[in-house]
Amino acid sequence: MKLVVSDPKTGKTVQIEVPEAKRAILFGKKIGEEVEGDPLGLPGYSIKLTGGSDDSGFPMKANVSGPRRLRSLVSKGPGFRPTRHGERRKKMLRGNTYSAEITQVNALVSKQGTASLEQLFPKVEKAEEKK
Repeated sequence: MKLVVSDPKTGKTVQIEVPEAKRAILFGKKIGEEVEGDPLGLPGYSIKLTGGSDDSGFPMKANVSGPRRLRSLVSKGPGFRPTRHGERRKKMLRGNTYSAEITQVNALVSKQGTASLEQLFPKVEKAEEKK
């Protein structure tokens, strides 16, 4: 499971791979809830869950209850960008509760820790390919 944490103050985003043993911390939480960052490798941080996607790539939607997957008629929001005015379409969406099927969790920093995200997770430079 990937945890994508965005810092609205700096505009930076960090991807963290959550170990198998710590994934249960997020199970049962809903979109909009706040979680302490200490067990997830973010000491002193508090993060607000904002969404995510499941193992098939279907996005989570805040107004669909439970961890279920369903087809819903949507006119805007995650998973659908209308091309015409007033366009609606049935799309497959995931509910607002985090479960074992969720592979990406999106979150915002709601309370800063002592160290910045760049210090906790330094950017790894890829070796340049030589031709």
